Amino acid sequence: MPPRLRTAAPFPAPDHDHAACVAHGLDAAEARCAEAGARLTPLRKRVLELLLAEGHRAVGAYDLLDRLAETDDGGKRPAPPAVYRALDFLVDHGLAHRLASVNAFIGCAWPDAAHRPQFLICRDCRAVAELDAGGLARNLDAAAEAAGFTLLDAVVEVDGLCPRCRSDETPDPDAASA
Repeated sequence: MPPRLRTAAPFPAPDHDHAACVAHGLDAAEARCAEAGARLTPLRKRVLELLLAEGHRAVGAYDLLDRLAETDDGGKRPAPPAVYRALDFLVDHGLAHRLASVNAFIGCAWPDAAHRPQFLICRDCRAVAELDAGGLARNLDAAAEAAGFTLLDAVVEVDGLCPRCRSDETPDPDAASA
């Protein structure tokens, strides 16, 4: 079975309907929080909306702080601890993921389903594709079990180049023969 992907391709085309991704993520967050009896406060919802609006790119906490200040009517920047608490809530409830390798966050591609995701992270443009390659997770579970290890959580982050950046770095074959 192929990995489940957020869109037809791991890295969506620039013209895909990103508004649908944002709307789906916010709707799923509201449903998940209601089901869990958790409060999706206005700040938590706004932080999630900003994460989802990034176009499948990782966002640092301080970048989120800046964006919140830009969109706030008074231009007042929220306190960093409030944003970090909102991010912790979103991660704890499976609505966002922390990408340790780039010290950033991304909205979850499947907030309405339990999963153990893997991430392909472009080192040039910071685009992120969230995969759910079940075979990889099962292999990791089996290896941990064989080692007598209890696996509590695993996040796989793969560094590389997305199709767009890869094609930007591909040499022009005509230039070599000129």
